[in-house]
Amino acid sequence: MEQRVLGRTGRKASVVGLGTWQLGADWGDVREEDALAVLDAAVESGVTFFDTADVYGDGRSEQLIGRYLRERPDAGVLVATKAGRRLEQRPENYTLENLRAWTDRSRANLGVEVLDLVQLHCPPTAVYSSDRVFDALDTLVAEQRVAAYGVSVETCAEALTAIARPGVASVQIILNPFRLKPLDEVLPAAAAAGVGIIARVPLASGLLSGRYTRDTVFPADDHRTYNRDGSAFDQGETFSGVDFATGVEAAVEFAALAPEGATPAQTALRWIVQQPGVSTVIPGARNPAQARANAAAAALPPLPAATLAAVEGLYDRRIRATVHDRW
Repeated sequence: MEQRVLGRTGRKASVVGLGTWQLGADWGDVREEDALAVLDAAVESGVTFFDTADVYGDGRSEQLIGRYLRERPDAGVLVATKAGRRLEQRPENYTLENLRAWTDRSRANLGVEVLDLVQLHCPPTAVYSSDRVFDALDTLVAEQRVAAYGVSVETCAEALTAIARPGVASVQIILNPFRLKPLDEVLPAAAAAGVGIIARVPLASGLLSGRYTRDTVFPADDHRTYNRDGSAFDQGETFSGVDFATGVEAAVEFAALAPEGATPAQTALRWIVQQPGVSTVIPGARNPAQARANAAAAALPPLPAATLAAVEGLYDRRIRATVHDRW
């Protein structure tokens, strides 16, 4: 699989990585053996980048990745985790002491001395402008607890503030055919600064797979049930902030744009991979077949100009009027 340098980390990552939120919690139950099989299928398909967080299953996702990589020391995977969600979301909680404790816990979960990449996990907006917080992150690098740090953001404004920080290696942001705003300023600014872009929620929480209807019901412990309106965490995370009914209708149109031999999900991933400035995209997978299918999107030929124009037209007609300003 194609490998791209992940910003200021200086390390390469596969253009299609693996998001592992679903291996911890919030997507329904996933058995340990199934989770390990997903990780293995991804690596066998050329994936060299895993994204996790210390709060996914209260550390379960990190622990599963740590176990897998101990069993496969030759896998050559760059692991990015996230920190900051273990306490109430107030800027004053982002102290050196807390960041050190959070990253030490992640190091133990993953079974490593040095974290490849730690990302602030969508903290309060004020944190991105705090010299104290970024001085603390620099200290963690100096202490060799982490090799590099980045941020995960909710808004384009937060991304632009972070990109201006000289120590920020990467920015993780929601980007998919239903979420085009980062293309305007964020991706060009990141490319100019040498900051990597990690595209998350690439399938709009599954909408872009084309498998859902208005009548689809998700399990009670699935965030697509309890966070549709943003009541549990940021509204933009679930279905990329798109109203479910609107998203289902738009997904039908998007599915019709898939080239012969490609699924709608693979088409969405291919669209993201070819956006200038994207380093890697991190779809999740509930089973090995999904992991392999996601990875196969990297081998698809670039989408033609007509398809790119059709995606933009679909976004303008179906999505922009209802949610673009919120982002």
